Amino acid sequence: MSSREGFAGWYRHRLVWVAVILLTVAAGVVFLNRAAGGEAEPADLQAQIVARMRTTLEQADPGQHNHAGHNAQQAATEEKPPVICGVRVYGYEPAAAATLADVRTVYGFHLCGIAEQKRPWDVAVKLAGPLIMDMSVEPLGIQVVEATENVRFIDRLHQMFPAKYATLAQEEALAATEMADLRRRYDAAAGL
Repeated sequence: MSSREGFAGWYRHRLVWVAVILLTVAAGVVFLNRAAGGEAEPADLQAQIVARMRTTLEQADPGQHNHAGHNAQQAATEEKPPVICGVRVYGYEPAAAATLADVRTVYGFHLCGIAEQKRPWDVAVKLAGPLIMDMSVEPLGIQVVEATENVRFIDRLHQMFPAKYATLAQEEALAATEMADLRRRYDAAAGL
């Protein structure tokens, strides 16, 4: 019996060691995949694009992404009120881009509020709608989808956006978390 117990103990320890080795190898593969930019890269790239879009829109003069003649009512001072934006990326080209530098065109949505002092969000001048950002030029090109005298908004959207992004633009605006962040940042900038 002692030989049988010895064999079972040895065999049981052998399986434990095999399991430890397999877990170590799996953890190493996951670590190397993340370090090499495997599955984590698209989320990082998406976050980088969102940050670049938001920064560009907030630093641009409101006239650059103005809609239908809406202008901020400026006080007697020369200081321009800050523009606070929320954005959503529908997609980008080339779709296989691995880094922000590889991205040429971004299709998305923006909602910006001009944060005049003590003016609540509900009555703030807002700029919103689908847009295309040309990332291949400096400063970045901003092209907003707008109707014209002869072309309806929906037709203009389909003229400017690839079909898959035009469909998203008709259905989706800002995510709830992005909207909450936008409102929080707007309130802080407006001194509320």
